[in-house]
Amino acid sequence: MSDSSPLPPVRLHPEAELARAALSTTLLSRAARLARWAGPETRVDAGGSLIEEQLPAAAELLGLTGDLAAALASEAWRTALDAGLVEIVDEEAGTVATAEDLALLTQGSPHDVLAVWLAALESVLADASVPDLDGLVEAMDAGGEVDFSSLDWDPEAEADFLDGVLGNLYLLTVSADGPGEGPVPLPALAASMIVPGDMGEPTNDVLEQVSDAMMRLDDQFRLLEPIGLVEYQPLDEELMSDAEDAEESSFAVDDTDVSRYGMVRLTPLGVYGLRARLLEAGFEAPAVGELADKGADVLLDGTSAFPPAAAHAETEQWLAHREPLLAARELLAAARGGDAGAPLRRLRCQQALSLVGMVAEPALREVLDDPELGGLARVWLSERGASDVPAPSQDLVFWLTIDTLAAQLAAEGNSEELQALVEGLASQHSGFFAAAWRVEHPATADVLEAMGRLHPDKRVAKEARKAAFKARSQQGG
Repeated sequence: MSDSSPLPPVRLHPEAELARAALSTTLLSRAARLARWAGPETRVDAGGSLIEEQLPAAAELLGLTGDLAAALASEAWRTALDAGLVEIVDEEAGTVATAEDLALLTQGSPHDVLAVWLAALESVLADASVPDLDGLVEAMDAGGEVDFSSLDWDPEAEADFLDGVLGNLYLLTVSADGPGEGPVPLPALAASMIVPGDMGEPTNDVLEQVSDAMMRLDDQFRLLEPIGLVEYQPLDEELMSDAEDAEESSFAVDDTDVSRYGMVRLTPLGVYGLRARLLEAGFEAPAVGELADKGADVLLDGTSAFPPAAAHAETEQWLAHREPLLAARELLAAARGGDAGAPLRRLRCQQALSLVGMVAEPALREVLDDPELGGLARVWLSERGASDVPAPSQDLVFWLTIDTLAAQLAAEGNSEELQALVEGLASQHSGFFAAAWRVEHPATADVLEAMGRLHPDKRVAKEARKAAFKARSQQGG
């Protein structure tokens, strides 16, 4: 996933709701209870972990029983330490005390609570990138250092792999054509990191790598669920047993019951957390509502790359903060321009004005004679049944057509919808290209070249290319 282009905008849940979710997560709630429990008699070892003698009491406090009780209590303590809920007072004596940040969970703002949760999340993600402790112990050499080569484990590569998986999961969640808040099959997520995009039938070696990645991710998502990042349906252990019995290192995925191979979805809290991490890493990860207090120019440019539903939601929030008539005037002023982004700004302006009632009529009438906005204004007024709307000149009709095609080209590229629009124009107006090349619009030549590229009829496409050449010559290019 590249950080050179913005990710699709995401709709975040309100911070108050997310903060409540954070406080109710299994791991943070346990960490908070241990932080309140910690006192003068609490002791930790040189690494900050609770000493073994105190783990039974910590587990009892948390209501944990069974073989994993001590390990789970130790994990909760580590989270409390890493999240800043407790602090080490004296390293030599191993004494600890409650930290100031613990009060944020009950007295802080929702944003404060989420900041503590994000710190806890980082701790869990770091743990999820570490192999099992038994392997680490066996890899310790005489000098007390970890021999990573014997583990076949690269800490940086493992962390990068998990970051990449979570980035892909975020992208699938927020993309318009993704599953949204629905679950993602673990095999698909693993394959997204392993299988090259241009590969047809995966080789046995690639399938084995996907299987290995699934096993790693199964362990990691089990660790990430208690902090509230994901909801996870684990890989069916019977499948792993079957693969082991057959002495296979990989197993074929049965499409009829893909859920047996693990299903994962980001929670709303998880979406918030991953977006925060992406922003920290330098990605452009917009959220719907961020432009509500910005000017109309920022709104129109900012939503230019948004999918329709997100642009609609962002614009609704922007309009909710303004008086309709003044908002309409601001939008129209921001839509002017002859730069490359202007056609798409005018399209976004037209879409924004569709959300404003007839109270905006005066603003639209004020620009009827404007060469760049007059066509847009006529369309808006006519669609609402306004009276006395002057008919557009032929020049204005052609200018508006070029402007609309330029906007669609910028928004969608060579889409099927644009191709259908191009075919419709050419069939309805036999003399379209003879007149279109004369249109004094900065994008005329580019639009005509696109029409020549998109139209399936070779004769019409050639006519469009000739018109584009004339337009470019007229513009001095």
